[in-house]
Order: sequence, then structure tokens, then C-alpha cells
Amino acid sequence: MDRIHINLYDLLTSLSNAQGLVSMKIASHHQQVAYLAYRLAEYLDLPSNEQYDIFLASLIHDIGALSIKERFELIESAPIHINEHAFRGAKLLEGFEPLKNAAKIIKFHHIPWDHGKGTKYMDEDVPLASHIVNLADRLSTMITYETNILNQVPHIIDKVQSLSGLAFKPEYVDALVSLSKEEYMWLDLVSQTPANFVSHNVKFDILKLDIDELIDLSYIFSRIIDFRSRFTSVHSAGVATTAEKLARLMNFSPHECKMMLIAGYLHDLGKIAISDEVLEKPIKLTEYEFNEMRAHTYYTYRLLEPIEDLKVINAWASFHHEKLNGTGYPFKLSGDSLTLGSRIMAVADIFTAITEHRPYRKGMEPEAAKQVLQDMVANNSIDGKVVEILINNYDEINELREDAQQKAAIEYKKFLNV
Repeated sequence: MDRIHINLYDLLTSLSNAQGLVSMKIASHHQQVAYLAYRLAEYLDLPSNEQYDIFLASLIHDIGALSIKERFELIESAPIHINEHAFRGAKLLEGFEPLKNAAKIIKFHHIPWDHGKGTKYMDEDVPLASHIVNLADRLSTMITYETNILNQVPHIIDKVQSLSGLAFKPEYVDALVSLSKEEYMWLDLVSQTPANFVSHNVKFDILKLDIDELIDLSYIFSRIIDFRSRFTSVHSAGVATTAEKLARLMNFSPHECKMMLIAGYLHDLGKIAISDEVLEKPIKLTEYEFNEMRAHTYYTYRLLEPIEDLKVINAWASFHHEKLNGTGYPFKLSGDSLTLGSRIMAVADIFTAITEHRPYRKGMEPEAAKQVLQDMVANNSIDGKVVEILINNYDEINELREDAQQKAAIEYKKFLNV
């Protein structure tokens, strides 16, 4: 597989869905903003490439809101720190060329129009597209589900018009008023997946990524995952580096080793759907909380499943909590059902988890970590050959893990200062 084909809509829908797994309210918000922003751009007869970028940006406009609490705040109110998540979201995406334009739209999507002053922010040009997303975003927050949407339209339009010139560009408000006369638009807006109603109008790029470009993309995903919690801020970097080195030592091809690195970056993608309280808990989880946490590998699998060219990588990434004896989760796979790639990922995840430092505890010393791994081999939880390779190369692998996580920690600190 020289190049991997990924439909950009599938990719961003996967990301958007991941953010919404914890709450239908969050999922609906992303979909509503994408639908309405696109309809506005279409009505305004913007060039097709601008409509395209607006739709992409809208689907993931709150990607920089790392915690569930922050995502709800953005929907339910306009907190004083409202721009922070937009700047963080842009920082996450700007290094990936296919989303470079969308990143700039996201960066400024909470800048008010302010009678034309909103075309600039801190000497930077604010794309007019950001103001379209802002209008769609704020309108979405005005919708309630207690009453029929058509009964809400007059109140919503009155509220938007009262903010014309101050929060919103008047031309875009006028466009909304014209569109608002079409009842189907409002009914589309409160349906389960409104973005799907307009996605067929947009010609999405099929990304043809070589393996190194896919590494770059998966690294962006890993930061979205890990940066949600200070407890896990460097975890995926450690797992990915460990898994790649183990694959190399077990004679995987150079291409397969890169696939393993990608799988390591993506292995905890489903944690986007886990609550802040569970992710941030510094002590042992209750049974109820552990059941929530156990769902993360299922979510990883289902989120990556639509992308056919990631089928092998998905299996390596998503089965890291399965056990050879069949007592793992969530699919209860066992024995030959688990490929060597999945077995490597399981060992890499355990090794990284027990040796990395967390804010609430120090990582295990080498002998203690080796004993944990050997005990798990003894009860047929993990692969003995993989563990043997790790133990025989322990110092080298541990040094690589530490180096990767130290670099990730520096990235995390820079990110928090955006």
C-alpha cells in the first residue's frame, strides 16, 4: 500500500462524531453549524472552494475545546475565554496542508463583527468565512428542544437581528433572514445529522497520503486525544514509539513499522468520548467509571472503521486491551484472533502506562515493570515473545519512550500557552 486513500469528509465526520459521543447535544451542535454555515455560504454565492473550507471548518470548529465541560460551556453560554479554544484548534490543525484554510477560519470564528472592526484581530486578517461560522455557531446555541423549531424561528431571528452590526456582519444576517423563510431549513437543522443533507453538494477531496503524511496526520489526532488531560498528555507518544521499536525488533518491514507508529498515535482515539471526571481521576476507578473507560477501545474501532485503507492499522490500534486468554475487552478476542501487530500494541500500551510518570504517581522501576509484564505472560494475557524482546532490549526501548514523551511534554506546554 504505497498511498492511503482517505475521504476528507469521512475523516472529519469521524472526528466530529468522536467529540459528540459523550453527548448528543455536542454532536448536534457540530452538525448544525456545518449545515447552516454551508447554506449561508451557498446563498451568498461564495466560490465553491470557500464553501468547501467553511463546511470543513464548521464540522470541527470546536476541536480545540479539549474538555467536555468546555464544550458544554461554549454551547450554553459565551464564556470570557471563548477565543482560547479557537486558537488552540487552529494550532492543532494548521500544520496539515489539506486543513490549512479551515484552521484559519476556526482560529477566528468567535471574533465579533464590531461594525467592521472584526476584519482584523491583533494585526491579523480575519477571514470573512469566520464570521459566517460565528453566525451559524451562535444561532445553533439559541435552539431549544422543548418546543417545535418552527415556533422558535421568530424569536431566534429577532435575537440575531438585534446583534446585527455588533456581533454579526449585517449582510450575513440579511442572508439568514431570507433563508429563514424556508421551513425545511429549520427542520433539517434539528434533524439527527443535518450536515448529511448538504454533504452531497460538496466535492470532497480524496486524500492520497503517503505513509509519512499519514504519520503527520495521526500525530495531530494523538495531540487531540492526549491533550485532554494532564494525566495522559504524553501517553500516545510513548506507546507509538515503543510499538514502532518492538515492530522493528520483530522484523516488521520499514513500511509496517510506520503503520505501527500510526496505530500507536491512534490507539486511544476513543478517549475523546470519555468524561473529564474519569480521565482526570487520580485514584482507582469505581466499577461504574471503569465500565465507561472500557468503552474507549470500542469507540476507537468504530470511529476508524469507515476508513477502509486503515483496516489493519485500526485492528492494531483498537485491540490493545484484548487478551490472549479471551478476558480482555471490548470484543473478547483471543489467541489466533489477535495478530502480532495487536499483540505488540497491547504490550507497548501496558509498558508505557506502568513506566511513565503521572502527576499523581511515579512510573515503575525496571525490575517492577518487568515483573508485571512477566506475570501477565504467565496468565496468558499478553504475548511472551513480544515481552521477551522488550525485556532483552529494555534500556534502549525505555530510553526511546522517555525521549519521545519528554518531547511531547514540551509540545503540551507550548500548546497550553497558545
